[in-house]
Amino acid sequence: MLFSDADVPRVREEIAPGAVWLPGWLTIPQQAWLARQCAQWAAGPVPIRSATVRGHPMSVKTVCVGWHWRPYAYSRDAVDVNGQRVVEFPKWMVRLGRRIVADATGDEDRALAYTPDTALINFYDVQARMGMHQDKDEKSLAPVVSLSIGDTCTFRFGNTENRNRPYRDIALASGDVFVFGGPSRLAFHGVQKIHAESAPDGCGVEHGRWNITMRETGFADSRPAPSPVVS
Repeated sequence: MLFSDADVPRVREEIAPGAVWLPGWLTIPQQAWLARQCAQWAAGPVPIRSATVRGHPMSVKTVCVGWHWRPYAYSRDAVDVNGQRVVEFPKWMVRLGRRIVADATGDEDRALAYTPDTALINFYDVQARMGMHQDKDEKSLAPVVSLSIGDTCTFRFGNTENRNRPYRDIALASGDVFVFGGPSRLAFHGVQKIHAESAPDGCGVEHGRWNITMRETGFADSRPAPSPVVS
């Protein structure tokens, strides 16, 4: 073949108003470091699991930081797994989210105001899929920031009205970042296919795909603060 997909420049692209694709935003060493973090989170204190939706387990496995997600709610404790509290949302991830929003939007003030407090970390093996859905379990409509590590996936990004056309299929590769907010915050989206053995060498994932999605929940912690120790 004279020309292949690898010959096509991969540059920042606005897919829809408020939805921006940043190909190759993460370097290989950054991807490998994030893959190690994902593996640590998956090991607990709340282990990675397939959430159950309408009585059926998802093909995607999920672990969370900051807040625990289950269909269709958030809590601090993994009440549907083992009752343990999820790990705290790391400060470095807030900084990372702000950098990405700044690059996606070009709006430094908007980026500084972005304060994600949860991340859903999804693992896709080659058989896994994610049906078209809206991310609407959060109270906040701040942008969702999505990072891809490992095998390339076919990501379908649609409209805000329904699961049907118009939509666009995008090949999200390892190191790509996708941000959707504003008019596209409630767009339907999903993962149609995982392309086996497409992960680049050194990214930290040999098989499958990690997807980190950062969000602002907009929720206050309902659990009381611990009482001070009186000596």
